[in-house]
Amino acid sequence: MAISTSGIYLKVKGTASETYEDLVDIKAFPDMGAAPQTIETTTLSDTAQKFIMGVKTTVPMEFTANYDPADYDKLIALTGEQNFALYFGKNGENGIFTWSGELTVWVVGAGTNAAVDMKISIVPTGEINKEKE
Repeated sequence: MAISTSGIYLKVKGTASETYEDLVDIKAFPDMGAAPQTIETTTLSDTAQKFIMGVKTTVPMEFTANYDPADYDKLIALTGEQNFALYFGKNGENGIFTWSGELTVWVVGAGTNAAVDMKISIVPTGEINKEKE
């Protein structure tokens, strides 16, 4: 079954509750994981390189959103480590990915006849997990 990108939500865990709340509407989201690093184990008697799996790779996660001054200020106010989630479907019916990280935001340059965007970068401080449905 395929799903559409329509109905995907970036959320943050509320400080006063244990539930995730909508953060801002997004236009694009990054990969929810990456290939692990590899460790070469090739010996001189091997005829091809050999590898074993290393640690999981995490990179800053960049989301794109329309620039809105109120949303921008809301994002700037999120300092320190937070708990984030990406919901596929309003209630996560097509999957929920969670992670912790620190957020930064900036306005993206634009040209004539274009919407002004902002980038939201979240540096993960742990693994990205797919929650059980």
